[in-house]
Amino acid sequence: MTTYGTTTRETTTANPTEGSTTGTSTPAPGARERADLLETLATHRHFLRYTARDLTDEQARRRTTGSELCIGGLIKHVSATEREWASFIAEGPDAMGNFTEMTEADRERRNNEFVLLPGETLAGVLEEHAETARRTDALVAELPDLDADHPLPEAPWFEPGARWSARRVLLHIIAETAQHAGHADIIREALDGAKTMA
Repeated sequence: MTTYGTTTRETTTANPTEGSTTGTSTPAPGARERADLLETLATHRHFLRYTARDLTDEQARRRTTGSELCIGGLIKHVSATEREWASFIAEGPDAMGNFTEMTEADRERRNNEFVLLPGETLAGVLEEHAETARRTDALVAELPDLDADHPLPEAPWFEPGARWSARRVLLHIIAETAQHAGHADIIREALDGAKTMA
């Protein structure tokens, strides 16, 4: 287990007996792929969280570029997105709702994912993000098959009839986290000159 800044990241190594005729244990099918996916996701989660190091709540909600985005809001949004897609892996499209019938309250809730609201704290959203990561990692570790899939929910941005496997969902969560870690890094550099990688 390695600690970086504001987060703790577990490093997963492949079973040293894999492929060996002398080993006494055989890794589960897909164990290496699963470990690689989780390690990649942990890396990008770390980069996102690292942008929030040493910030106050006021700094975490500050917009520093032409964008409406702020670091606290980005961490909230990534957590919400990961929770939603993990629920899809476990329960299918009903866990995500029908995007074609969104109400004004639904839209406001989604917009508020990008904002550190009054009464919310950076420490709180970081803890929520860490708990979401723990739940996702536990879910992935217990999945019998990364090929298991579900139809996507109805939404204007999804191809009708498309299905996503657990693997495809994990790749999407990784991409979402990496993209917003980059956004957060730009916001942080504009705030005080600090960079994730310098």
